Amino acid sequence: MASTTTLPRQAIHKHTSNRKKSSAPSVSKIAAYAGVFLLLVAVVAVGYESPQNVSSQVASVSDQAPALAASSEELTPSVDQVVATDVAADLASRANLPIAANVVNMSISLAAKNELAQTDASAITKPQIIQPNSTRSEIITYTTVQGDSVPSVATKFGVSANTVRWANDLGDTDVIEPGRTLSILPTSGLAYTVAGGDTLESIASKYNASVDRIKTVNNLELSGVTSGQRLVIPDGVKPAPVPVAAPVRNQNQSFGGDLGGSRVSTNVFATAGNRYAAGNCTWYAYERRAQMGRPVGSFWGNANTWASNARAAGYLVNRTPAAGAVLADQTGYFGHVGVVERVLGNGDIVITEMNNYAYGGYNIVNSRTISAGQAAAYQYIH
Repeated sequence: MASTTTLPRQAIHKHTSNRKKSSAPSVSKIAAYAGVFLLLVAVVAVGYESPQNVSSQVASVSDQAPALAASSEELTPSVDQVVATDVAADLASRANLPIAANVVNMSISLAAKNELAQTDASAITKPQIIQPNSTRSEIITYTTVQGDSVPSVATKFGVSANTVRWANDLGDTDVIEPGRTLSILPTSGLAYTVAGGDTLESIASKYNASVDRIKTVNNLELSGVTSGQRLVIPDGVKPAPVPVAAPVRNQNQSFGGDLGGSRVSTNVFATAGNRYAAGNCTWYAYERRAQMGRPVGSFWGNANTWASNARAAGYLVNRTPAAGAVLADQTGYFGHVGVVERVLGNGDIVITEMNNYAYGGYNIVNSRTISAGQAAAYQYIH
């Protein structure tokens, strides 16, 4: 049995050992501290760049604009950084560490930066209602060269063939003479000059177009249209022409311009070198080809000998129609010639001609469409 002096001493010793034990940090809390510390060190190590490197990157960005995108990617937090800080914040919160708030804030900041980088909300651009054919928005001019045609020019500038025709009053022809200045629209459609009383709605209705598209292409979101303003009507369609009255013979009018329908020819002096009788089909074919910059011979005789004389002169003559070629019909006593203005997608051809009595007669220029089957019966001088 212990003495009375021994018992108090044992009680005091037990109380002291318990107090020391309770004040010592637990193993789990020490592990949590160590884990968070290591994670933070890893995060700092991954994202750290020396001030010298950062300043050199900033200088590089200011000197070289193309490097801006690459520099922005480097400033975007990596997936490893976001995940590491998220885990560190979770551990610090669970262990109720004093640095828990700082780690959580760091995790939130990195997550926000990552989200902003993905949405790219730093740039606000004008919504594109239509897909433009090019980066320009204005009407430009183009001077044609030898070999140009309506389809080739349209392909070169990424617009439809009708866009080129309508903007330059080319009628139904695919042929363009060298040296001609053309207006080229930025997108397929047509150009229109605003008249008094016009509204966007009335213009869109007239040309079967979209009001929103007209606004976007012409930057009219904040303003209306004014009289005399030149607009581009994207995907607009030219209204059908009003029927032309019967032509009157022997009036001094040019045969250039719109070729849709019968018209009166000209009695002015012919081009130098034209030895054919005025008012006849051969006279017109010579003039039209000269206008195109593709002259023909001056002494090929009547129309029924044009194909053979052209072949002898070195011209390509075959059964394949093409825009600008001379159509040669060898039937009849004199034969007949015309000029191919356009070859349609189905093989039909559009020609202009003079002195065809079924379509006007002597000294009259007319335009007509010949079916693909009928077109195969003629020869073509290229």
